[in-house]
Amino acid sequence: MSEEAVVNERSPHSGSAFQAIRAIDYTVIFVRDMAAMRRFYEGILAFPLLRELSPGWIEYRLGDNTLALARPSLTANDAATPNGIASLQLAFKVSAADVDRCADELVRQGVSLLSPPTDQAFGHRTLFFRDPDGNLLEVFAEI
Repeated sequence: MSEEAVVNERSPHSGSAFQAIRAIDYTVIFVRDMAAMRRFYEGILAFPLLRELSPGWIEYRLGDNTLALARPSLTANDAATPNGIASLQLAFKVSAADVDRCADELVRQGVSLLSPPTDQAFGHRTLFFRDPDGNLLEVFAEI
């Protein structure tokens, strides 16, 4: 049996147009407090500003992905996520030494850590903290 036949046998969506997707290009965070989120992502995490399309849409380039902070308006009219509830988790991959350096820098800048750098049984060194809107952020390295 050919490799393609095996893959198609396991996949009920074989031939789907969505099989053409190979990467996530944009990650959009719908924000409650744009000013605080912008200060955090630019000032504390030092993400380079790619462009600001409007006061309600700001983009940062991270590798092959664009991270956008946005106020929902164009396609979604959803109510904001309640305070104290994370809307998403983002994981940022770095070297093992950089996990500790990031933790030190976050603490110096007054960011509370949810979990300090920790070697996990599954082979990652992780660090967890939140952005101003309460989203869960992880810095990790494979060890």
